[in-house]
Amino acid sequence: MLFNSLAFLIFFPLVTAGWFLLPHKWRRWWLLGASCWFYMAFVPVYIVILGFTIAVDYVAGIWIERSEGKRRKMLLVASILANLGVLAFFKYYNFLNESIAAVVQGMGFHYSVPDLGILLPIGLSFHTFQSLSYTIEVYRRHQKAERRIGTFALYVMFWPQLVAGPIERPGNLLNQLQERHDFNPDRIVTGLKQMLWGFFKKLVIADRCAVLVNLVYDDPAHHSGAALLLATYLFALQIYCDFSGYTDIALGAARCMGFDLMVNFRTPYLSRNISEFWSRWHISLSSWFRDYLYIPLGGNRVVKWRWYWNLMIVFLVSGLWHGANWTYVAWGALHGAYLILAILFAGFWAGLQKRIGIGPGKQVVRLLNVFITFHLVVLAWVFFRAKNIEDAFLILRKIATLTVEGLQLDALKEVITSPSAALTVIIGALFLLIDPFGDALAKGTRRIQGTVTQYAWYLGLALSCLFLGQYGSTMFIYFQF
Repeated sequence: MLFNSLAFLIFFPLVTAGWFLLPHKWRRWWLLGASCWFYMAFVPVYIVILGFTIAVDYVAGIWIERSEGKRRKMLLVASILANLGVLAFFKYYNFLNESIAAVVQGMGFHYSVPDLGILLPIGLSFHTFQSLSYTIEVYRRHQKAERRIGTFALYVMFWPQLVAGPIERPGNLLNQLQERHDFNPDRIVTGLKQMLWGFFKKLVIADRCAVLVNLVYDDPAHHSGAALLLATYLFALQIYCDFSGYTDIALGAARCMGFDLMVNFRTPYLSRNISEFWSRWHISLSSWFRDYLYIPLGGNRVVKWRWYWNLMIVFLVSGLWHGANWTYVAWGALHGAYLILAILFAGFWAGLQKRIGIGPGKQVVRLLNVFITFHLVVLAWVFFRAKNIEDAFLILRKIATLTVEGLQLDALKEVITSPSAALTVIIGALFLLIDPFGDALAKGTRRIQGTVTQYAWYLGLALSCLFLGQYGSTMFIYFQF
């Protein structure tokens, strides 16, 4: 079920009301049933895949807790292979098959293994990683195995963050599912405010940017470098407002029911380096890879070449996690290269600043670092958004030339002649610099409690969604991952 759909406007208040009206002993089953309904609104049969994941990890968690030594490790490996096997089959089989076919046919041999005509289950990467975190934490003895199958199933299937995160850990969400949550008007108000903020990001900014981005990126050969540059900047706005908008709606909806999910974004485009960017963008995924891949590989506690290798492995895997396409692998590799180069040239950059008399604390240096980091991220977004590697390099070549050709300025003309599109660009630019309510709403601080000015602001957000929103139940970008 899409958040930006009429069905959700009915689903959310009914589920929330039922959650508080039912006796405590029935609440988890109510929420589990609602989560099943929410997921089955996409492709009903794929609930079987979720059921398989839940059954495997529920049993594995109990057996791991009871076991010692090699048996314990073998059970963890079995759980990991079962989860990743499902992910690999549905998400990567066709990608690997097509890649092998290209290599074999390029060598002049015949290759006739067909692709599978299957759709990728919505949010498969998200709930797979969330379930994996449970068995790993049980193995590390950081989490007790959950004996109640309904509670564990709800941990994997909790509807607000089921299909696009944040990727929760059992120490946070699973423990909250075992607590009693009473009706709290303040949490309802702050939750609804955060949801409105997320709808504004999605409907008014992201979906209006998408119209222009799709126009240009779907046919880059027939657009100028100027149009492609504009579309690339707009995609940076689109993906941030689309994904962080989903997260705001998810966090707000969970908050209304008494749950606190982890913050997933902290104004990432204000980052002063790529390392900081990844501590502020999709925090639940970057911290997952840090805890369950980077540190087990040795992190930075190894010789330098191994450290660089560990960084590159993490970002290549992160690229593949996002999608079965070489564009995502290139995107991940580019971010890995950014980090490695930053380490290699850290001494040179510090020495240069010292020689020219500009300390790292100077405002001009901070602004320069933010400017450079943002454009490095934007450069990588080209590979993330392009349909294939060839299109990505074509786009970069055209942007480098910045030619302006008469009939190829459709996107620019639309921005200039359409007031709502122009407003989108102006407001969207502000989102590069500030997300003024994200952390405050997530923490429920006094700063976002009701004053006349603040309620006028939220009224403005609601009216913007109503009159400037781009409707049509468009998918969230990260649903495909």
